Amino acid sequence: MASSRSSRKQEFRSEALAQALEKQDMAAVALALRNGNTVLPLMKPAAKDNPLDRGEVWTYRDADGNVALLVFSDAKNKPANLPPGVALYSPLWLKDFLTRYRDVITTVFFDIAGPHPMQADPADILAALEI
Repeated sequence: MASSRSSRKQEFRSEALAQALEKQDMAAVALALRNGNTVLPLMKPAAKDNPLDRGEVWTYRDADGNVALLVFSDAKNKPANLPPGVALYSPLWLKDFLTRYRDVITTVFFDIAGPHPMQADPADILAALEI
């Protein structure tokens, strides 16, 4: 008999983030980011034979060179024209990533294609993750 742990499919969703975005409530978004995982698109998927490999996060660079981090409340909200992979990342990982690239990332978009998109300054997200 297979264990329920191995038969469960990993869910790429943050219900708290989805609800915060629906309300357009930045304080609730901050709380969701501090207390739950985030769904990010991957440019390079994780190696299946290496559980420590999380993949390479995809970022968007516009024609002016501005770089955006795209965060999703649910993998199904990721536009089809982005690379197909997604991964879940912890609040600590998000804080470390934004700290490392604070001089590169100019904005953070949440559910950019809807249903309830929001945008935030990376410094504001970092401040929310500090609390």
